[in-house]
Amino acid sequence: MKDIANSELLDDALAGLTAPQKHLSPKWFYDRRGSELFEQITQLPEYYPTRTEASILRANADTLVDTVPDGGALVELGSGASVKTRTLLDAGHHFASYVPIDISEDFLLATAKDLRARYPRLAIHPVVGDFTAPIDLPHSMDGIAKVGFFPGSTIGNLEPVDAISLLARARDWNGVCGFILGADLVKPIPALIAAYDDTQGVTAEFNLNILRRLNAEVHANFDIDGFTHQARWCENPARIEMHLVSRKAQSVRLDSQVITFAEGETIHTESCRKYTPDSLSDMAGKAGWQVETMLTDDREQFAVAVLRPA
Repeated sequence: MKDIANSELLDDALAGLTAPQKHLSPKWFYDRRGSELFEQITQLPEYYPTRTEASILRANADTLVDTVPDGGALVELGSGASVKTRTLLDAGHHFASYVPIDISEDFLLATAKDLRARYPRLAIHPVVGDFTAPIDLPHSMDGIAKVGFFPGSTIGNLEPVDAISLLARARDWNGVCGFILGADLVKPIPALIAAYDDTQGVTAEFNLNILRRLNAEVHANFDIDGFTHQARWCENPARIEMHLVSRKAQSVRLDSQVITFAEGETIHTESCRKYTPDSLSDMAGKAGWQVETMLTDDREQFAVAVLRPA
């Protein structure tokens, strides 16, 4: 048998693809190609969350950076290319450190190199990690005041119990004094669907990339053209779901197992929960935080909430 390059990916895929509702974790979207595709998605005309959140950050940068004490650190979960973060880094002249955390090591280290050139005054401490699990922050950060940053409504990709667990783990960071959380709000369904099924097909390519990873890294034999991307709205809970739909009856080899698909059967790859101010506050409260400020755009499409330890 061939060597398996990524045993965790294989274990997750075997568990997910043998479940009654086949599923894959969205964390596996983000290899280098997946990270690049997501950055393209953020520029699409249909994908309002990124530009709306960015406008909120720009309009309220002074307020947001004041949540970080002098000499403190901004710690970002799922940092990607740290594009929106630069609004805060530009305004946060009193920051001493920035800790970007991301699962894609190559992409993270390339971004950190660029940030060191852009912000020579800042200590940049990249951490390769999965924010859905406990994260070990650098020991050099012990005792330094920290504010978490989790933009992009990525919190909505998690099941409610996992979102609460993530926020609770951040609440337990040594020296934590705040958390800046981006969350997408409930809005008309057509706008939601369009944001996850763009006319250029970039989101479809992003979704299908997870199958390419399985082929490349754990020697699966998915017929990529045998699956198609689908975005659907679920009223309860209030979320968009992304699926990969099998175009035909087919079988896929994965390690020593054969996974069968009926025509029309789906792999659930991502959930994107949408919030109301009340549901967002309730989630934060269950994790040991309270909402100090909730900033929105003029159309109330998106919220950036400042949380403080309860």
